[in-house]
Amino acid sequence: MKVKKILTLFILFMLIFRTFQGCERRVTEPEIAIIPYEGKIAFTSDRDANNEVYIMDIDGGNQINLSQNEGEDDDAVFSPDGSKIAFISDRDGNREIYIMNIDGSNQINLTNNQSDDYHPVFSPEGSKIAFYTALDNNREVYIMNIDGSNQMNLTQHPAGDYDPAFSPDGSKIAFISNRDGNRQVYIMNIDGSDQVRLTENEGGDYDPVFSPDGSKIAFYSTRDGNFEVYIMSANGSDQRKLTENEGEDSHPIFSPDGLEIVFFSYLNFNPEIYITNTNGSDQINLTKNQGKDDQAAFSPEGSKIAFTSDRDGNREVYIMDSAGVNQINLTKNQAEDWGPTFEPWY
Repeated sequence: MKVKKILTLFILFMLIFRTFQGCERRVTEPEIAIIPYEGKIAFTSDRDANNEVYIMDIDGGNQINLSQNEGEDDDAVFSPDGSKIAFISDRDGNREIYIMNIDGSNQINLTNNQSDDYHPVFSPEGSKIAFYTALDNNREVYIMNIDGSNQMNLTQHPAGDYDPAFSPDGSKIAFISNRDGNRQVYIMNIDGSDQVRLTENEGGDYDPVFSPDGSKIAFYSTRDGNFEVYIMSANGSDQRKLTENEGEDSHPIFSPDGLEIVFFSYLNFNPEIYITNTNGSDQINLTKNQGKDDQAAFSPEGSKIAFTSDRDGNREVYIMDSAGVNQINLTKNQAEDWGPTFEPWY
């Protein structure tokens, strides 16, 4: 009788436990589901005999020439709300920063000066654009409103200053400067105050990019003899080398969740796109082909990576899952296509 009672209690316990498990699955599964990305990809193409900014669907459909002029247009970047695209154009005789609506309408020269202007980046809230220019006879980092007003020289130094990158909260700008003899990573407030050198070595440091939470900066450096990818805290502490091989590793970008870094590598003397954890572990070749693969960009939710490849004889824009599978040629034409960037998505 005692054994029967214990067995009955055990069966009752298991029924309750299984019921609780089923309820838990029904509650948690919808919360972790990933909604497929349905935005657009902007890129550059010379299919019309000059470089133009194009846009297309994520499956390669509806490829549209947005810039449509006789100048050279490239380096497209979406505004954070996805309504605008900033880009570089030499249609007025020198390289200037322009802005247009996402459908190509209302194209406006923002910088409108006699110098060449480069590398436009939107502030996280979308009200400002940082860039660098040689307007003052040396390259300086500037900032302006998105209508081109209130252009301000932030760095104001006789050396060269390049490649601005906003922190995710919009309070800081990381940049490269050679003011101390070689290229190093610096940081400053968005009004140009409190310029601080973060790296200090005999090599050159390049292309700083913040992690999504703003706590880290990834970059690449020649401090150990060849290009390697590094990471550090946003205040310059805890500088660590993530890659270490005979090939050249460069142009790191963080995944949207900040857990991984994609980079461009000549690890096997063939340019490929790799991914690694932010501590440098589990480095994986994603592209694995004999062509040149570079210019990687994550989709906003992190499930896709767009990139440029010449595996089919000319440069084309491809897309793949973030694990490297399902690699698809999106542009499919005999011209050169490159520089993909995803529309922000909400």
